[in-house]
Amino acid sequence: MPAVISSVIKGSIAEELEIQQGDILLSIDGEKLQDMIDYRFMTKSELLTIVVEKVNGDLEEIEIEKDFDDDLGIIFESAVFDRVKPCLNNCIFCFVAQQPKGLRDTLYVKDDDYRLSYLQGTYITTTNLTAQDKERISRLHLGPFYISVHTTNPDLRVKMLKNPNAAKIMENLNWFKDNEIPFHAQIVLCPGYNDGKELERTLKDLDTLDEALLSVAIVPVGVTQFRENELKTVDKKVAEETIRIASSYPKVCCSDEFFLLANENIPPAEYYGNFSQLEDGVGSLRTLVDDFDNLILPEKLSKCLKVSFACSVAAKSAFNHITERLNQIENLQASVNPVKSTYWGANITVAGLITSEDLINTIKDIDADYIIVPSVMLKPYSDLFLDGKSLEEVIEATGKNLYVVQNNYSVSEVIDLIKMCV
Repeated sequence: MPAVISSVIKGSIAEELEIQQGDILLSIDGEKLQDMIDYRFMTKSELLTIVVEKVNGDLEEIEIEKDFDDDLGIIFESAVFDRVKPCLNNCIFCFVAQQPKGLRDTLYVKDDDYRLSYLQGTYITTTNLTAQDKERISRLHLGPFYISVHTTNPDLRVKMLKNPNAAKIMENLNWFKDNEIPFHAQIVLCPGYNDGKELERTLKDLDTLDEALLSVAIVPVGVTQFRENELKTVDKKVAEETIRIASSYPKVCCSDEFFLLANENIPPAEYYGNFSQLEDGVGSLRTLVDDFDNLILPEKLSKCLKVSFACSVAAKSAFNHITERLNQIENLQASVNPVKSTYWGANITVAGLITSEDLINTIKDIDADYIIVPSVMLKPYSDLFLDGKSLEEVIEATGKNLYVVQNNYSVSEVIDLIKMCV
């Protein structure tokens, strides 16, 4: 795919040059671009020449003089400008493979691209990492990366990923170590496969990677009602055992779901270090609660206000804590209405997988001035839910006033909304 421009930042160099949506950046200083990595390195020059193909097909060669660190202000449709490196695995726990038809097209894309891992924090397995890829990573000293390890047992990893290249995981991780390329590791825990003694082996192996290993996140396998093969979910016993095993390794954190399944309190902030894998649900509830506890709340509102949090089932305990304090504010009524997943099944409890229909069924009878919805329910930079319905369609179907919170780890936006009634 070419370097198609989706928008330009106001007041930027690109806006001054009348670069617009739909234009294509063909080259910089005569060099074609593979991806945003090339773009970032090539635009560091103080003098550069770009060639742009305009929407009408005309070619424009533009000379630019700027400060070294000045960004052109161009936003692209994709972070890669050639073919995304596809996933060549057939993992037993693959979430993409168990999705039914009818969702957004992008949800069926299986990528395993080191560039997206570096640029956007997506996870790679390293099974399709070539010598050329490694040379570029080393030469540009890219990093950190996010790597789906799952297990360091070669035979077991081949069994879980169904790819013979999966056996080379420690060889690849040691290459990262030897080249001083930092990375975060992920383990999707599948009971009966990589838990228990196999997890202990994996964590011991990872512990040998020293400074290259930045963090390890353990997350429970997601099993939907659409899965054809039998895969066990993490239960209380497995959750307790996993937390115990992980506790011996300071770089290892279990996701919030393990503590919820084990009926244990979410750990304090110190447990999560730098909160390096928040997007994986590792420390998100602690971040949310601690942020709220540091906010200054009004004592009274000038008029009555009702707000309801349409959160995930996994976040219910955090929002119970939040609403308990909010309800101490005079003239404010706050409630929690977790959205149960009838679409995916009861085992899926995270906000990012909530569909519009499940949201509609949850909030349609709620009496509230505002229904608070986290932006993670929507496709980034859009108003579309997983099933393709828009935010406006949900509003029309329910007649409710939805308030979308952009920062999923804070309720400060909600507090700002509440303070409008002070």
